[in-house]
Amino acid sequence: MDGKDCIQMRVLLISTSDLAGGGAIAAYRLMEALNNNGVKAKMLVRNKLSTSVTVAQTGTKIPKVLERMQIMSHLRGKLWQADTADFGINITKTDEYKEADVIHLHWINQGMVSLSGLKQMIKDGKKIVWTLHDEWPYLGICHYRGDCQETECRKCPLLPGNTAHKRYLKKQELYKKGIITFVGCSEWITQRARQAMPEAQVVHINNCIPHNIFRYIDQQEARKQLALPLDKKIILFCSQKLNDERKGYTYLQQALEKLSTLNSQLSTVCIGKGARYISSPEEMALTYAAADVFVTPSLQDNLPNTIAEAMSCGTPCVGFNVGGIPEMIDHQQNGYVAKYKDVTDLAAGIQYVLTHDMREAALHKAASAYGETHVAQKYINVYESR
Repeated sequence: MDGKDCIQMRVLLISTSDLAGGGAIAAYRLMEALNNNGVKAKMLVRNKLSTSVTVAQTGTKIPKVLERMQIMSHLRGKLWQADTADFGINITKTDEYKEADVIHLHWINQGMVSLSGLKQMIKDGKKIVWTLHDEWPYLGICHYRGDCQETECRKCPLLPGNTAHKRYLKKQELYKKGIITFVGCSEWITQRARQAMPEAQVVHINNCIPHNIFRYIDQQEARKQLALPLDKKIILFCSQKLNDERKGYTYLQQALEKLSTLNSQLSTVCIGKGARYISSPEEMALTYAAADVFVTPSLQDNLPNTIAEAMSCGTPCVGFNVGGIPEMIDHQQNGYVAKYKDVTDLAAGIQYVLTHDMREAALHKAASAYGETHVAQKYINVYESR
């Protein structure tokens, strides 16, 4: 069925925020794509940052505070690594929830939706779709497994006792009672989810990118608007927090040291807290277009929006062979996939991209993989399936 025939379908996308974090941004973009393809889509969030009339706000931060306090003594400085989902907002009492035909969960942690709340959604008989922006939905409490080999979270390296194992079992039991379709936005996480939940329905659909914003822009014009050097090779790095170990900024620093002989020719631009501030998606698109290479040395990642955005602007990318990154970067075609945690190879990848013209290949990959209509139609097919 064509998406235009689904005008009566009402989909509610639930996320902790609409614009804070990669998962939230992906959900917001999907909402807009669905609305542009015949679906009545709304978003329900606790932290609303946009001015969109299709985004509703609900609840308070009290559940977040209670949940954070519950684990604070064990995870000082690393609270972002885990979530027990023991506290949440009562989503089921909202008009948006009651009116929806499909409940589409995204990143719902830090006191947005509790496991008890999820249980009620399942009890209500709602059709539930859940996009996996990280591994939390099929693990006990953590967002990324990393090097942990505990298949049922029995000996959790983050929390002592059996808290993680109990949450793992509770999730598995809940999933058996509901009609839930899990969506991995990378093949990497799709396969991990299938291994962790062999009886669940798990499909793969990429995130979409708004190509009216992230598009080809003349590089020299972009640099002039941003007051960036016109005569240097620009290396770009982005992270919400530069000190987030998972984003691997120290590996980029070490790689740049290995390229020290090229220092006079290079300029590095860092975007994020503690570095250069970007005020809008349009300015971010200009920044991508201005760069010669976008480097994402993440140690754990799913399907980074940043890679798709950079390629949509024609900027080739360099990243480690981890998570969904090698699915996004075609090695030595539209970027370079470096050996995991190998600083020498990361430096070699940066140099390779700087000496090869890959901009057209990057644009082609982005257009074919992250188109809004294409992604929206795939989700419509999931919504319509049993």
